[in-house]
Amino acid sequence: MRKAILLYNPLSGRRRGRRLADVETALSILQGAGIEASAAPTRAASDATEQTRQAIAAGCDTVFACGGDGTIHDVLQGLVGTNVALAIIPLGTANSLAHDLRMPLSPADAARAALKAKSRRIAVGRIEYQDFAGKRTSRYFTVTVGIGVDAHLFYKLDALAKRRFGMAAYCAKATALWLTHKMENFAVEITEEIAEKRQSRQAEVSQLLAVRIGNFGGVLRELAPGASLARDDLRLVLFHTHSRIAYLRYVLRGLFGTNWKVPGIQLVHGTSAVCRDAASPTDSGTKPRIFVEADGELLGTLPAEISVVRDALMLLLPLRSSHFMNARLSSRTGVGESWNSEHPE
Repeated sequence: MRKAILLYNPLSGRRRGRRLADVETALSILQGAGIEASAAPTRAASDATEQTRQAIAAGCDTVFACGGDGTIHDVLQGLVGTNVALAIIPLGTANSLAHDLRMPLSPADAARAALKAKSRRIAVGRIEYQDFAGKRTSRYFTVTVGIGVDAHLFYKLDALAKRRFGMAAYCAKATALWLTHKMENFAVEITEEIAEKRQSRQAEVSQLLAVRIGNFGGVLRELAPGASLARDDLRLVLFHTHSRIAYLRYVLRGLFGTNWKVPGIQLVHGTSAVCRDAASPTDSGTKPRIFVEADGELLGTLPAEISVVRDALMLLLPLRSSHFMNARLSSRTGVGESWNSEHPE
């Protein structure tokens, strides 16, 4: 690391009143180590992406995303396909990627960890979807894509409540949706690689998660056992059920770290998933919208196609992430389980 920029979201996550002080602390540590470092606030998702591109053009070899998973997501869009490293100062609400990488949550400790970190190229997810203006567009992601109920949560979640109450706002809205939301099915076609052979399978689900990380931290923890940034595929969680009890049991399974098999919920590894609306028109003649989110950011609606881009991102990994660096790197594609072995009756 020779030249770096710290892009920070002044509105995200915890300690907003100390946001500038936290960033200045990290900045001073980097500068004290001889790094040519500067900092700049982000104003919107498009600004963060453009600021990242400008930093690359100015010769930065490292871009620090100072915020939560949403800030990382926005910076990521400008980094994919370059040799510039993504580093993280976790200042968000959930900090899922930081938890997975075992990042220190203190800004000072995170900056010190970055000075000793190693860079490694990893795969990222990519989702193509329909935005709210009806146009086809795409985004990259590092944590997860959600289609269905969880994306509806972000559609309903009040931005002011999120900033003011953090995870409590998420939990309150999730509970309300769990009690009242009418789940709608949609069609999904999954491509798996089993014994180096590609197979396509189709199903109807009420919720799909495409997960890239193993540990979300907090309440969710291990949301999708078997997911890993060391792999070049997606861990897909398929909800073949409308049972609210099944949804709750699945979340509790992650919270308590159990190996419960929840009827109607299936996990498979896959290289892609194509999702289309399968709902019948309502009495008004319109179809309910199925929403799409990535890394906690509401994107748009179906149809959507999720895939993986290999060797797409240079990620700065703290030494505490050695568990990740050594995890199955000799088998970069991974091997998916057979559909029939986990498919619910």
